[in-house]
Amino acid sequence: MDTGTTAFMLACIIGLTMMIPGLALFYGGMVSVKSSINMMMMTFGAVAVVGVLWVLFGYSMVFGDSYGDSGLLGSITEYAGLGEAIADTESSVPMSLFAVFQALFAAITVALISGAVADRMKFGAWMVFAAIWAVVVYFPVAHWVFAFTNDIDTGGWIANNLKAIDFAGGTAVHINAGAAALALAIVLGKRATWGQAPRPHNVPLTLLGAGLLWAGWYAFNGGSALAAGNAASVVMLTTFIATCAAVLGWLAVEQLKTGHTTGIGAASGAIAGLVAITPSCAAVSPMGAILVGLVAGAVCPLAVALKDRFGYDDSLDVVGVHLVGGVIGTLMIGIVGNSDMPSAVDGLLYGGGLEPLGRQFVAAAAVLAYSFVVTAIIAMALKATIGIRVSPEDEAGGIDSKLHRDPAYDLV
Repeated sequence: MDTGTTAFMLACIIGLTMMIPGLALFYGGMVSVKSSINMMMMTFGAVAVVGVLWVLFGYSMVFGDSYGDSGLLGSITEYAGLGEAIADTESSVPMSLFAVFQALFAAITVALISGAVADRMKFGAWMVFAAIWAVVVYFPVAHWVFAFTNDIDTGGWIANNLKAIDFAGGTAVHINAGAAALALAIVLGKRATWGQAPRPHNVPLTLLGAGLLWAGWYAFNGGSALAAGNAASVVMLTTFIATCAAVLGWLAVEQLKTGHTTGIGAASGAIAGLVAITPSCAAVSPMGAILVGLVAGAVCPLAVALKDRFGYDDSLDVVGVHLVGGVIGTLMIGIVGNSDMPSAVDGLLYGGGLEPLGRQFVAAAAVLAYSFVVTAIIAMALKATIGIRVSPEDEAGGIDSKLHRDPAYDLV
């Protein structure tokens, strides 16, 4: 085994794990004080349940050989329990490390959805939803996107047949979570406070969470190179510069629309840039990364405003940031992809024609449609059986005191 790359992946796993408290703080600071613990618990709960499912059969469903030659689903039993996978000592990276790395991808993807249902979803229902969604949505979609093989008939159809570029999860993570967030928010319904100006209870916590996510994203994107080499270095550079550009783009839109620049805007702009560069980080040059970041930073805040126009209560803007940002990053590969970069694809502006853009569009549309439809079915089934929403009294009084007994702050 390559000890240098092994050490690199160990460090990336630590970075990815930082994203768990990062997401909890980012979301927890944006909600009211009476539901901030619930918001953070939804992140930690999702990570816990997905982690166990990943070992039992999730890794196998993602990276096992496809049933038939469809590229739609990996074998549930091939690596069940991970015993056979971690016994493999022939690869340059220990399979146990790769399994943990990808487990964190799965867990964080599920946790992202929780931002759309803040202040009003039962915690027990969330845990059941997280488990079901991981099995029937994330694991199959991750197989489509991440299961690269030398045998075209055993890997995922997006990775091996369509050959769309998604370096670190613009489709499998962000479009997937964003489409699910939209469906779940629609089925769950609006908060009682819908239409009132949102009041984040702790903007510094949100900024701290965004900073931790930014740091962890180097591991998220850079670690996807699976080697401590030039590709990982390029990816970290494009990740950094796209995020900087997106912050500037978001703040500029805020200034033009309201005459103010906000801490929530800076944090949201950073996440929008990180989301958009995730699929394209190895496909665009540093200048291309600036363009990706600027587009995401300018378009995502405009997309956030659509929830008021169309009447869906996406509490913490998962749709506007992750779904829209993921689509932007995925499509921009087909426009400003540069074959001199590690992914080696030329977009439309570099003479690649419309074919790369078409492949990227098909990948984004397929994941969006599948995630939205299946999530809506899961949510409606849970709503009709165990119920998914807290009572109006509990929503008004605060989810933390009712469901968790833990106040965010003891002020007595």
